[in-house]
Amino acid sequence: MTTPLSPVVPARLGAYARLAKLDVWDYYLALPLAWALAGFTPAAFGVLLVFGIGTVCVVAGSVAFDDVTGFRDGSDAANYGPNASARRLARKPLLTGELTEAEAVRFGWAACGAGALLWALAALVAPYAPLWTVLLGALCLCSSVQYSWGLKISYRGWQEVFLAGFGTGLVLVGLGLCTGSVGGFAAVQSVLFGLGPLLFGVYSNTRDAEGDAAVGRPTAAVLLTEGQNRAFIACLTVAEIALIVTAAGLGPAPWWFALAMLPAMGVRVAQLRRGVGLGDALAARLLGLRAHRVTTASLFAVDLVLVLGAGS
Repeated sequence: MTTPLSPVVPARLGAYARLAKLDVWDYYLALPLAWALAGFTPAAFGVLLVFGIGTVCVVAGSVAFDDVTGFRDGSDAANYGPNASARRLARKPLLTGELTEAEAVRFGWAACGAGALLWALAALVAPYAPLWTVLLGALCLCSSVQYSWGLKISYRGWQEVFLAGFGTGLVLVGLGLCTGSVGGFAAVQSVLFGLGPLLFGVYSNTRDAEGDAAVGRPTAAVLLTEGQNRAFIACLTVAEIALIVTAAGLGPAPWWFALAMLPAMGVRVAQLRRGVGLGDALAARLLGLRAHRVTTASLFAVDLVLVLGAGS
């Protein structure tokens, strides 16, 4: 017999899923990229599966803490105000009253704790676990928890560094656990992956600059003038493209690498035009998500070609 309370459970699970931002999975693409770099071996798949589930937990906990902090200081209320669509506002279950602050905090600690245990398990079962992977993994874990909680590194001018560094670190740690080392081309791909979250984060920060300034969150969009922020974003875009071209022409990448990355570079240029040229930060952010996904898919395809070529 169905009780009147039966719809409550799925509704609350949905609220927790939105608190964990499970619909934003772009950091998790680090795991298939690391698998590709490791040569698509079954052993690497098993290690990365454990590490990947742990990564979902770590990210879920860190974004939950971010929502709690944004709820407490009022920045989320400012950035997700009464003019926000119901769908966009639903991404903040603390603002809608679906979850309490205490429930979000408990969820954050439980998710981060589970993530830490799974990362430790991945290191234990991995064929390789050099010290640098353990230290880098610990840095990724601590910085994600402290992103807007505890030390609040994103409130101390480190937000952009974290956005790029966390993604880069995930690829490096995942690959290190599978192979024990990182080559030059793998390092280039790791940095390109890390630049993806940064290059959609800076457009989000541009849109949220007023609310962030009100609570003392010193993002680049807050610290710089409007013109300087546009120049900063343009420089990041040029740096990403330059890394691709340089790696193909002078670095460890195959000569055809830049040609393979043309679709990704095209979306990135379109993003720059939309956000900096036309001033549409929200549309540019969405293009940034696409650029990151196209970049990761392109890198995956490049690695697949190299593995197949080596085996032929």
